[in-house]
Amino acid sequence: MSGRTRRAGCSAIAAAAALALFAAPTASAGPTAEPEGPALAKKLVKAVSADSVNRHLIAFQRLSDRNGGTRAVGTPGYEASVEYVAGKLRGAGFDVTTPEFTYPVQVTDAASAKVGTSTYEAIPMEFSPQTPVGGITGPLRAVPEDATPGCEATDFAGQDFTGSIALVRRGACTFDIKHRNAAAAGAIGVIVANNTAGPLSGVTLGTPGVVPTGGVTQADGTTLFGRAGESVTLDMRYHEDLKVARNVIAQTKTGRKDNVVMAGSHLDSVETGAGINDNGSGSAALLETAIQLGAKPKVSNAVRFAWWGAEELGLIGSTEYVRALTFEQQLDIALYLNFDMVASPNAGYFVYDGDDSDAVGAGAGPYGSAQIEKAFVDYLKVGKGVETEGTDFSGRSDYGEFIAVGIPAGGLFTGAEGVKTASQAAKWGGTAGVAYDKCYHQACDNLGNLDRVALDRNADAIAWVAASYGVSTEDVNGVPPRPKRAEARAATARTAAAEHHSHAAAS
Repeated sequence: MSGRTRRAGCSAIAAAAALALFAAPTASAGPTAEPEGPALAKKLVKAVSADSVNRHLIAFQRLSDRNGGTRAVGTPGYEASVEYVAGKLRGAGFDVTTPEFTYPVQVTDAASAKVGTSTYEAIPMEFSPQTPVGGITGPLRAVPEDATPGCEATDFAGQDFTGSIALVRRGACTFDIKHRNAAAAGAIGVIVANNTAGPLSGVTLGTPGVVPTGGVTQADGTTLFGRAGESVTLDMRYHEDLKVARNVIAQTKTGRKDNVVMAGSHLDSVETGAGINDNGSGSAALLETAIQLGAKPKVSNAVRFAWWGAEELGLIGSTEYVRALTFEQQLDIALYLNFDMVASPNAGYFVYDGDDSDAVGAGAGPYGSAQIEKAFVDYLKVGKGVETEGTDFSGRSDYGEFIAVGIPAGGLFTGAEGVKTASQAAKWGGTAGVAYDKCYHQACDNLGNLDRVALDRNADAIAWVAASYGVSTEDVNGVPPRPKRAEARAATARTAAAEHHSHAAAS
């Protein structure tokens, strides 16, 4: 997406988006009722409308369109997004800061896969180890192209990958999983072929890799699959430059400053597109929540909102923010709520597994994370009639550094490149066997790449939980909620009265 859009074209986009509000796929839901909760939470849910959230998404799309088709950190599209969010917050009465942080930029020095006399561009992924000058050479081994290519160790059975360069198609699981499975099978390098037209650039392993890993276009990948068994030389080298970017931070002027409720979303997209689901959806829902809550709500605890930069480069904005806080400043944060992708087109309804009840991947979050999970689960079940599933604290989003320093965390997620199961489709609607977001990290992540029913439900859940914790964080802080304390006092009084009556009768 690039170039300027004429007024008529913009009107058409807005009209199409408005129609999509009524035509979007829906998830099955049971009977609903208004949940029990603070009056502020009920009021905020009513104020945060799907139309208003969608207006912010239209703004992000247009900011991308007029700035080269991207909102990636370090681009004019990202800077325009920062100014848009900050301007809206100032208009709502907030004092806004845009603290700077530095981040490394990977500058490519070599990016090639050579087979015979043919050379293909192979762009090194972020966190990929580099090859030596001149590259590494081995036989090209192709991983079968099934529904989950390279996602299971068994995908590498049946042929010898020792000393090879593994070729695997993108999709269904992370690049990190694919390349670690390949390395475990003996591969000395990995080439990932895109599953849609265009180069595979601006992507990351997420954590430091174990073997050099790069990406090729869909077309070059298809050609290379036809050359499996031939010798390939993979040459991928780079150096790093440091650049400066900004987060956006705003906090209510009311409420305790030493028991802050913090909620965040990452604002940057990948280089290849506008990032409307990832993560315009979380950013827009959070922005409208902040606007409608206002700078001076009647809260017991201050609410701090954050829009992070350089998440797509490795959670850099949020990580640098937390690390810049003193221990006392970290202690002032009662909890952190994270919203990264809340409107995937084939949406799942996932809540971060704070208590590790699923026993998948990472363990439980810090004390209070289980209570945050329950708050979201209960609201979506009672208020929206939607049964949720847990999702692991896998370290793929901005809660990472908060958890690392002991701050309880939770949040919502509607799925990325993972594939929806038949049971999930029966429960939530949508299509089994298809990714939750088929346009994840691709140019097609635009205004048409959203389930607006999921967006509306999750925006309400964001508003409900943020406002509820603005009123009270007692359960997260380890203090029984007031009703439970009242019940305990009443039970103690009844016991004392019964003992007194017993003693009186005995005497």
